[in-house]
Amino acid sequence: MTTTAVIDQAAAAEPAEAPSRESLAGLGREVLADRLAQAGVPERQLRMRVNQLWSWLYVRGATSFDVMTDVAKDLRATLGATYSLDRPQMVSEQVSVDGTRKWLLRLADGKDVETVYIPEEDRGTLCISSQVGCTLNCTFCHTGTQRLVRNLTTAEIVGQVILARDRIADWPGAEPDDPTGLPSGERKITNVVLMGMGEPLYNFDSVRDACSVVADGEGLSISKRRITLSTSGIVPEIPRWGAEAGTMLAISLHAVRDDLRDELVPINRKWPIADLLEACRAYPGLSNAKRITFEYVMLKGVNDSIADARALVRLLAKIPAKINLIPFNPWPGTPYECSDWEQIEKFAEVVNRAGYASPVRSPRGRDIMAACGQLKSASLKQRASTRLSEARA
Repeated sequence: MTTTAVIDQAAAAEPAEAPSRESLAGLGREVLADRLAQAGVPERQLRMRVNQLWSWLYVRGATSFDVMTDVAKDLRATLGATYSLDRPQMVSEQVSVDGTRKWLLRLADGKDVETVYIPEEDRGTLCISSQVGCTLNCTFCHTGTQRLVRNLTTAEIVGQVILARDRIADWPGAEPDDPTGLPSGERKITNVVLMGMGEPLYNFDSVRDACSVVADGEGLSISKRRITLSTSGIVPEIPRWGAEAGTMLAISLHAVRDDLRDELVPINRKWPIADLLEACRAYPGLSNAKRITFEYVMLKGVNDSIADARALVRLLAKIPAKINLIPFNPWPGTPYECSDWEQIEKFAEVVNRAGYASPVRSPRGRDIMAACGQLKSASLKQRASTRLSEARA
């Protein structure tokens, strides 16, 4: 099948200067209360004012303090002089032939991340990033070729959701410029997955707090059952994540033997498969209604044999699970090829016969390098001395 990318790409913007005003968009309730207190709001009014701003920020998507008609005019002026409601800057947008959208976003310090929106008829999934770059160096993943620059803040993680809702008009009463390909339902973003750039469990606190903002029923209101964190296997943090965040969990497994997983997912050398699966079996709330998703990228001649399929079934015994088979998405310089479709179907048949739901994930956004494992921004790793001098400035 031949496809041609349909690209709507803005000219690359100049690196953003450090803002003089902190943005309140993306902050949690406690931090928001602290910022309002710093702006002079009396303690007895803080709860009310936080609730007011919360509604404007996360229900109505306000981009200016001026529209907050139930907030006193003098307070609006004070907030406007002290803070902003800025989102990450959208540097470029690419639209795939299948409707997938990839946004290159520039953060306040000039660093870039990528965010991907995948629309379907009855749902829309937003894939967000947790780090600029990645430290794990998984050999099949394009993001892994970009060294870690830094963790994202809570506001920067939530900011991706807010920016996406701005872009596709997913606020009450908003109308998209072009509704083509968007879900038919009232909500255009129904699911959020932490499967973008970075290992989210290496940025635990910020990711947890961001998920709390996104899941808040009085704001963005995306249920924790519709938020999925994907990890390559940071074993000590898995039970903690279940206890403190309680979202759905996905495991980037990709191999059934330690020697092969050591190569594909090098963090396996620290926490091998047996330790990883033990942590999965102990995941808080695990049940048939709250299954763990195991992601398995299909690499031709590497991990796609029928023997591998049978071993996978044995490994996951007694774990309520779903297995996502992911056709490998190529990128420049990769040494791997995608498994033949016939082999993927044979592999899936073995898994399905064992009683596991085993959907084959349809590649989305390949033509714009937006598919699983293809994300990579242009940001480079800073020297430790540079980060330190910037922090002291």
